[in-house]
Amino acid sequence: MEDTFYETAKEEAASKPVRNAQFTLEGTRWAYGVQQTPSGYSIVFLDVTAQLKIITNLIYTFSIVALVMLAVIYLTSRYFANRSIEPVREAFDKQKQFIADASHELKTPLAVINTNADVLLANSDETIRSQSKWLQHIKSETERMKTLTNDLLYLTQMDDARGLMIFVPFDLSEAVESVILTMEAVIFEKELSFTYDIEPRLTLTGSSEQIKQVVMILLDNAVKYTNPRGSIHLSLKKQHNHLLLRVTNTGEGIAPEHLDNIFDRFYRVDASRSRKHGGYGLGLAIAKSIVEQHKGKISVKSVPNEKTTFDVQLG
Repeated sequence: MEDTFYETAKEEAASKPVRNAQFTLEGTRWAYGVQQTPSGYSIVFLDVTAQLKIITNLIYTFSIVALVMLAVIYLTSRYFANRSIEPVREAFDKQKQFIADASHELKTPLAVINTNADVLLANSDETIRSQSKWLQHIKSETERMKTLTNDLLYLTQMDDARGLMIFVPFDLSEAVESVILTMEAVIFEKELSFTYDIEPRLTLTGSSEQIKQVVMILLDNAVKYTNPRGSIHLSLKKQHNHLLLRVTNTGEGIAPEHLDNIFDRFYRVDASRSRKHGGYGLGLAIAKSIVEQHKGKISVKSVPNEKTTFDVQLG
């Protein structure tokens, strides 16, 4: 470098009150150090422009990486927070809907009871015999309310008891046959054709009473919705590593758009038809809850205006 450059650099260093510092000269960043020698002082100059550029670039890079990482951490934490909250939100929404549906279902029988009570009060001079029609209506609606509240309590107990049930091995074939014996009179009274095929001595670990209730629900459902002089078929067989209970009935069937919701609480394909048969849309929900407690699966398939089949896979 030219002597004038060093003279300028020396003057720049001399103007600083410290022995080690930096300064910029002609667009270049210099570091210097002043050392005392026997003959006086010596000044050492070092071009640090490249090093400072590297440090500056590293700071920018680390800053960008830090911002990106903060964004990733924020989005990741928000994603997992939403995932952890989602089941709680879904449970809360279902609970709200459950309460709303239960309240709605209770309104109708309460209104009927209230109306019939008003009729009785308006004709208080009449004899009980002459008022038996209104009393029978009240009796009928209280029975419906009793059924509804019992089902609601059962579902609540099932939800609370998840994971706490004690299961023991029992003869599933005998359990299913015992339910059939209780239902045969009802099926005969409706003049329906009923056949069954039960493989003997099939064992399941679980609650025999709960499984009987599932069979009762499915048979009762089949009886209600089988067409006049139609047929019902029940089968129980071992299939691969599972036990398969199948109930099929002829009738108007279930439209495809209803199949995904058929096991939801209070869900009814046809409200007027369900009311005619005294249903609240809780039976299949109870059956699903019991089957799932037994680590099983329940499904439905239907051909409209032909037949409906419920499959329960256990074991």
